[in-house]
Amino acid sequence: MRIEHVAIWCEDLELLREFYETYFSADSSNKYVNMDKGLESYFLTFESGARLELMHMQSIPASANDPYRQYAGLTHLAISVGSANQVNELTRRLLESGFEVIDGPRRTGDGYYESVVMDPENNRIEITV
Repeated sequence: MRIEHVAIWCEDLELLREFYETYFSADSSNKYVNMDKGLESYFLTFESGARLELMHMQSIPASANDPYRQYAGLTHLAISVGSANQVNELTRRLLESGFEVIDGPRRTGDGYYESVVMDPENNRIEITV
């Protein structure tokens, strides 16, 4: 078995699509629109074949969770970039572009090298080797 994809409800579909295309080299599908449900979505495919579905529907409320606190449920999306140097470079690039780095880059107690950044809608993205 394998995880086929992970999905994120978002407020600004185009902003998130552009973020993942620009900084994580994701390839986007054409936009899917379901007029009956008011749903719009994209599937983003990464070099490894992993996929992320970005979805928007006006009736979905904004998250009430504080993005700076941990809580039960999915908590971050980890993306491997291949090396510690690439973690450092992408983290620097995101910081210089105005995105918030909330941790790292650093080596964790269990040996991972990572940083944690917020995407434009405050989803945690763990950038790792």
